[in-house]
Amino acid sequence: MARKVRVGVIGLGMGRTHARGYIACPDAELAAVCDIDPTRLEERSLELGVKKAYLRYREMFEKEHLDAVSVAVPNDLHCPITCDALNAGLHVLCEKPMARTAREARKMCDVAKRRKRRLMIHFNYRWSPQARVLKDFVDAGELGQIYYARTRWLRSRGFPGLGTWFTDRKRSGGGPLIDLGVHRIDFALWLMGFPRVATVSGSTYDQLSKKMARRSKKVVTIEDLACALIRFENGATLMVEASWDLNGERLEDQLTELYGTSGGLVQRNIDDKYEYEVRFFKEVNGKLATVIPREVPRTVESTQAHFVGCILNDTQPASTGEHGLYIMKILDAIYESAAKGREVKVS
Repeated sequence: MARKVRVGVIGLGMGRTHARGYIACPDAELAAVCDIDPTRLEERSLELGVKKAYLRYREMFEKEHLDAVSVAVPNDLHCPITCDALNAGLHVLCEKPMARTAREARKMCDVAKRRKRRLMIHFNYRWSPQARVLKDFVDAGELGQIYYARTRWLRSRGFPGLGTWFTDRKRSGGGPLIDLGVHRIDFALWLMGFPRVATVSGSTYDQLSKKMARRSKKVVTIEDLACALIRFENGATLMVEASWDLNGERLEDQLTELYGTSGGLVQRNIDDKYEYEVRFFKEVNGKLATVIPREVPRTVESTQAHFVGCILNDTQPASTGEHGLYIMKILDAIYESAAKGREVKVS
């Protein structure tokens, strides 16, 4: 029988999805789970059918002889727990955002390199059948040279965990930009082939956040809206918008648009749902036409299956720690630009 990768999951909020991914992967064994909330730990371990459940992740490392872990905890714990896992000799799949800052992300990459372990970031918006069709279309050169893009995730009313770590900048690192914007920025850059960033000009707003803090009497120290103009060394431009609270038309508004010298594409969500429509545009016989993409496959490899495969085959994951670091540099630059009120360079 082929060896299975023994995996643990730390954090059973978002980690519940990770756990299900490993259960569905024939090359993985979900050996143990961990959560600091004893009630949630008991409920989720029973639900998932996992007998080994721990309140302390270091105890899980010591007792379970794991190969890898998923880290799905609040943002301020991504760096310390990931580094502890890597130093324990484990491969790590870490939730997005990679960390609170680029400095923390750099530390995680350095430890992974030194310990020769795989570090993958859970940029799950790349891992859908539709995303693969979009990527194939771009990689086939159908857009030509991409010179302009827009990406956004705007929620009109969508503060998560009001008064929890989500709305405490010291723990989260930021608000909708680092929580929602990170998804759309990664998705756009992935489609664009990760061009090198030159400068960033950003703004953040907290008018509605302040109002909510006064009304709720809870900790709300993050922005409610962020926007940015990202310029790349190749001359391309990316516009970014992210909000948790906005007096807008739609409750959920997700959009990514790419425009190139030969064509364009648009992906947007439908009717406030997490369902998406895609359109491609090309010039055909001198006229602009909508191109119907090839049939979207029903399923694709999950992030967890890909992560496990990288461990078994000793290959680099598609969404590396370096990708996560790159995104964190951009997020840091947007927040810095907003604070200083001017454009900043990205090194």
